[in-house]
Amino acid sequence: MSVTVSSPAVRSFHVSRSPHKTISRPRVIMSAVRSTDSLGVAPILTKLQKDCATPLPVLRHVADAMADDMRAGLAVDGGSDLKMILSYVDTLPTGNEKGLFYALDLGGTNFRVLRVQLGGKEERVVATEFEQVSIPPELMFATSEELFDFIASALGKFAQKEGGNFELQQGRAREIGFTFSFPVKQTSIRTGILIKWTKGFAVSGTAGKDVVACLNEAMERRGMDMQVSALVNDTVGTLAGARYWDDDAMVAVILGTGTNACYVERVDAIPKLTKRMSKSPITIVNTEWGAFSNGLPLTEFDREMDAESINPGEQVLKRPSPVCTLGKL
Repeated sequence: MSVTVSSPAVRSFHVSRSPHKTISRPRVIMSAVRSTDSLGVAPILTKLQKDCATPLPVLRHVADAMADDMRAGLAVDGGSDLKMILSYVDTLPTGNEKGLFYALDLGGTNFRVLRVQLGGKEERVVATEFEQVSIPPELMFATSEELFDFIASALGKFAQKEGGNFELQQGRAREIGFTFSFPVKQTSIRTGILIKWTKGFAVSGTAGKDVVACLNEAMERRGMDMQVSALVNDTVGTLAGARYWDDDAMVAVILGTGTNACYVERVDAIPKLTKRMSKSPITIVNTEWGAFSNGLPLTEFDREMDAESINPGEQVLKRPSPVCTLGKL
């Protein structure tokens, strides 16, 4: 497994000094800095460095606490802050898959619609096209029907542009994989009941409903010949994509609007899985580790940002992680 993390480019700036000016002004500035330092900057920086430090014992404590929460979440629903949600995905790509496939990725303030033509191990990915659509801020607090109608409309416009290297196999209907990066209670690969919205969303009329049905109904209202064939979390989708290329991929991590991870788990290590849907010895578990908080070394700034959020005390690990809050922090 490999994880690629993009980081902002680090730039250095050179400030030139005019040859016609004396050096007295820079000396005064440096003197002022030294004076300010003596008045209390050093203790502030020292305290900040101490509060932000992550020595090895702290990291081990956090890792042990997370492992304990993972085991508790696998034992029973609600056993820990980590929900350890069963994905009902027990078969991953082999690289032999062929055909035209659509995908919808809804996981934050933007969503993506994508189509891909797969050619199996001989051609792998023949062609891909995607569009990214920004969700208007008012729709993040709108009704379920308004949000899903907007999504279905964008998906329909995208599907109408199909052509070129994309060809639907004769006799097959258009199927779409729905990546939904919010906590859901799945009862099958095609059914997911929304537990609650996160990431700043507060859409009414959706909690407790099947999000697959919400999308299918919105597409039906527009006369689209497309149905959701699989509901997966974005981490599960990432892992499936990795397995198309690499049989050794076992874990997927998301670092974006939020943070989360999924992994391949043995079925016999999941006590709460009382009814097996297949004979597969493995399944994919969505950790929802953004809710983890036990033992996290939080600073006063983390606590202040949490207190000012719309859901204080929840999604504590996720709070300082995403790009949308790093600037605030």
